[in-house]
Amino acid sequence: MIPTLRRQFNAQFSQEKYDALLDDIAEEFGYRVAFKICETPVFIDKNLKNILIEATQEIVGQIWQADYAAKMHLATPPHLSVPNEDNQPTFMAVDFALCQDEQNPERLIPQLIELQGFPSLFCFQHFLNLKYRKHYAIPSSLTHFLKDEFVTDNQLYIETLKTVIVGESKPENVILLEIEPDKQKTKIDFSCTERFLGVKPVCITQVRSEKVANGKTKLYYEENGKKIWIERIYNRVIFDELNLRKDLELHFDFREDLDVNWLAHPNWFFKISKFTLPFLKSKYVPPTKFLHQLPSIPDDLENYVLKPLFSFAGAGVKFDVSKADIEQIYADKHLDPANYILMKKVHYQPIIQTLDISAKVEIRMLLLCIDGKMEVVTNLVRLSKGKMMGVDFNKGLDWVGGSIGYFEI
Repeated sequence: MIPTLRRQFNAQFSQEKYDALLDDIAEEFGYRVAFKICETPVFIDKNLKNILIEATQEIVGQIWQADYAAKMHLATPPHLSVPNEDNQPTFMAVDFALCQDEQNPERLIPQLIELQGFPSLFCFQHFLNLKYRKHYAIPSSLTHFLKDEFVTDNQLYIETLKTVIVGESKPENVILLEIEPDKQKTKIDFSCTERFLGVKPVCITQVRSEKVANGKTKLYYEENGKKIWIERIYNRVIFDELNLRKDLELHFDFREDLDVNWLAHPNWFFKISKFTLPFLKSKYVPPTKFLHQLPSIPDDLENYVLKPLFSFAGAGVKFDVSKADIEQIYADKHLDPANYILMKKVHYQPIIQTLDISAKVEIRMLLLCIDGKMEVVTNLVRLSKGKMMGVDFNKGLDWVGGSIGYFEI
């Protein structure tokens, strides 16, 4: 953290500036953002930036090592497996809690919370940066980017996203696929994606399939009575949510051999996920085990978190674990202990000084596959004053919610 910048920001903050920020964002697209945008960004010094990059690279590197690479296919439920998988994801998100380093209490150390082979708010975060800079005095010596080329040329970031997502297709032949996009909390990112890349959100129920002359199955959607073929799908459908939505009428099958390019391929949602955590060994990764591989139930369960592998938006996570919780999973014939992990609890350090109590920080490192290489490009930050990071634990609190990290150049 950068104490001088924190003091300066807090001193110049006003509710009027914050309200103007929110009003400005709402006016851009004609609606209010569905999630809490934090009053403050986070200022991160070069040392912590380098540690975050090191931790991310170490974890990502382990995913493709022989041990996990040989087992990652087991993560995808057979009934949800999609053909034509590529050899690596297009996007990754790696979430860290910022904690006190037990070896050196004066330092912070990132601890892995979760990771996903799935896109996050790549466009909104850049948009949010522009709005923070417009309404607050953010020094030019700070950047939200983690790739040097984007620091010197912000527009190159958008051009790179367009190259990865749109490729050589026309934007109308590329869709952002989601379940009822207008009802999603992340709708603001869809609006930003359409503005920056020309890629529109399309509800999964509006996509149709058709056999064509060469025997392939192609997808299309209709606009103003015109059939528009889909060549590339920027996939934002979370399979956990899709699996619960029995009310949806779909007109194509993910599992069919479709003539379309997936970005990212749906299988990566499972292959890089909570399923990955027990295979990672690092000072940046809390010890984690599959429930079915526990030699015995730990006596100190207060030091652990119980997580289902397949859950949407943190549903089913037990922060206060009891022996009865675990025994119930073992005993219930409808539950599989292999679908749960027990993870050593981490203790977020309240490090962001606010106008009342200090806030805890979780930072998401956002990675993009550029020319075949996974690169850390930007970030997303969440601040919390509650027991956990979720919205339910921070209701009615100020200086919490979604934000962005600014790093020393």
